[in-house]
Amino acid sequence: MTATADVSARTLPLTHFLKKPGERSLLRVSTAGSVDDGKSTLIGRLLHDTRSVYEDQLEAVRKSPVNRAGGALDLSLLTDGLRAEREQGITIDVAYRYFSTPRRTFILADTPGHEQYTPNMATGASTADVAVILVDARKGLLAQSRRHAFIAALLGVRELVVAVNKMDLAGYSEEVFERISEEFRALAPRMRGARLRFIPVSALEGDNVVERSARMPWYDGPALLELLESLEPEAEAVAGPLRFPVQFVVRPHDGFRGFAGRIVSGRVRPGDPVMELPSGRRTRVARIVTFDGDLEEAVAPMSVTLVLEDEIDVSRGSMLAAADQPPQFSRRMEAHTVWMSTELLDPGKTYLLRHGPHEVQARPLQVLHAVDITTLEARPAASLGWSEIGLVLWETAKPLAFDVYGKVRQNGAFIVIDPHTNRTIAAGMIEAAAEDPYTARRAAPQPFRAARLTPAERAARSGHTGALILADVHSAAAQALERKLFEHGADVVLLEAPVAPLEPLLRCGLLVIAPRESACDGFPVFALPPQEQPEEAEAVVEAMLRELQQKGVLAERDQFSAGEGI
Repeated sequence: MTATADVSARTLPLTHFLKKPGERSLLRVSTAGSVDDGKSTLIGRLLHDTRSVYEDQLEAVRKSPVNRAGGALDLSLLTDGLRAEREQGITIDVAYRYFSTPRRTFILADTPGHEQYTPNMATGASTADVAVILVDARKGLLAQSRRHAFIAALLGVRELVVAVNKMDLAGYSEEVFERISEEFRALAPRMRGARLRFIPVSALEGDNVVERSARMPWYDGPALLELLESLEPEAEAVAGPLRFPVQFVVRPHDGFRGFAGRIVSGRVRPGDPVMELPSGRRTRVARIVTFDGDLEEAVAPMSVTLVLEDEIDVSRGSMLAAADQPPQFSRRMEAHTVWMSTELLDPGKTYLLRHGPHEVQARPLQVLHAVDITTLEARPAASLGWSEIGLVLWETAKPLAFDVYGKVRQNGAFIVIDPHTNRTIAAGMIEAAAEDPYTARRAAPQPFRAARLTPAERAARSGHTGALILADVHSAAAQALERKLFEHGADVVLLEAPVAPLEPLLRCGLLVIAPRESACDGFPVFALPPQEQPEEAEAVVEAMLRELQQKGVLAERDQFSAGEGI
């Protein structure tokens, strides 16, 4: 069929033109794909052909000494604003651009294609309703194209528009377009239910971007803008169960106590029953307070202050949830993790995990599998490297109230932070709660017990028994051992001078690193080998950790029995 209709010739109801910008529906669009596939040029073309660029901006682009398009105007410069981006001819940061048509308002996120900037791509796609995956018609489907498409699907983007770009350089060939489309359709089962749509375009020439092209009569579908105007974002947040993470306690005077935050899912009305987590106590909403007065109803993503009927303990980090649909509450979870650090993921190492207003210590217990970017199939893996994606079993120091990412997007995501550099090194999307022996044991009814704590109970909490480690306390190896044990979650102390007696510290379950002349009775004693050279520190520490584990002093948390008391 011939597709020569002009977008400007489409008939629109008069009410569309009378709508104010705030009344038009909003669609968030993110670009994705490999480097040099034309993402910035495509967004520039959309902005230019919809007359959403000011004349002074166009004049600045015309005068720019950088021009990679070969014509009078390099449209990619409308989004690549950083000096480094223009010098290198690549996108580095996420650039947001806004424009409107008579039908709706758009927020466009231009994301980088280089593997080095994959974290920036994930940032741009995390709030998108639609992801436009660009594929160079000459190169076909590349590893980075697959990676970006899979990350967008993981992040809950339900509409993936595959734009086969640079069709002008492929002779507007239908065969090329169909070959790439079939190759991408083969990945559909791994796209987590996302809908795939395919459009042949030339961002440089403007074919099928804003107006349908007469150069590809074999294509009978809509132009890109026409398709984006027809897509409706899913109202998942409003339709879900109530989730209200408390950000701040508002108490201006004795007569008022409210809890401020943003509704990340669902809706709430005065009188609705809610549950507070982590306590599990139930109450009802008395008022919904805003600056402009009380509301009869609030929905996601509104920011409001809730007043409760009962005086219960609620603080920053608490979660108010629908009483009949509470979230999962556990210390362990399985999550698809996008690793963004040059250092490998270290199972057993302690990181910081930020989930909503919560920031807790966490450690990856196991990489259940990694994702092969070529086939998007699962493969065995012991760790994750830069830009790799895998399903990881995480354990946190405190239980978290979370949901599966596919059901409640905002309450099912987290980021991982390196505690030493404070850099974000991973993003996680929760797939399921994992069995947590510790939480199950704490949740079980416990009879009142007045007995003293036993060494076994202390070991069940800390993951180790008390032991003395003799060392040259000022050596690099001793200090590295203290840090390594701390990262493992152990209660450890390094004494720079002899202390006597040591038995009370060891009886409390501490791992004590002390000068070599120290002594004790009735507890395991180890000796850290002398460190001859600074480079030997790592080997010495690893050998000591293995010895502690072999002798049963240091073990996986929750594998100890919780003794009965005396």
